[in-house]
Amino acid sequence: MSLRQYLTSRVFFVQILIAFAIIAVLGYLFMHWLTFTTDHGHEIEVPNLAKLTEEQVEEKLDELDLDYVLLDSVDYRSQFPKYSVVEQDPLPGTKVKVGRKIYIKINSSGFSSVKIPDLIEKTYREAVPTLKALGLEAGTITYIPNLGKDMVLEMRYKGRNLKVGDRVLKASKIDLVLGDGKATYVDDSQATDSLAVPATETPKDE
Repeated sequence: MSLRQYLTSRVFFVQILIAFAIIAVLGYLFMHWLTFTTDHGHEIEVPNLAKLTEEQVEEKLDELDLDYVLLDSVDYRSQFPKYSVVEQDPLPGTKVKVGRKIYIKINSSGFSSVKIPDLIEKTYREAVPTLKALGLEAGTITYIPNLGKDMVLEMRYKGRNLKVGDRVLKASKIDLVLGDGKATYVDDSQATDSLAVPATETPKDE
């Protein structure tokens, strides 16, 4: 049988069909094997880990066949308990596969301290962003007579005056004493005594 006759024969077409069938079966089995090994279609909803301790996180994630990685601690946040989770990735409610690692950040044990910046003779508008950048807040505002309107004259914390470089805890409220812009003064060299009697010249005898 020639090659041309073989390629057009029924035997050749049957063998082609068998080969395609084998490839299809192998492809089907491979996809099922891949689905089984990757646990495709079986996803877990990430729980909310906020305010849980690291031990509680480990226990909770173990029950769900998930893992976690502690990244670092963050500056103390008063709305969260000490050493509790304040941030997580992925976020709660995200669908993940078995064994997925959840990255967490833990609250520190308390506020750290910062140095008081030099705000004297700066305007209130300049002082507030400076305080916020250091994790501080502007507290009570008091005005006193001074030509510098809204200019910082004093910094106070819990009733005591602060000096540049003094340390306070983050999130502290710094009270500011500002000028009211209405102060006036009198130059003593130009002042006249309202009680002084003008001198009169005594006429000379003629």
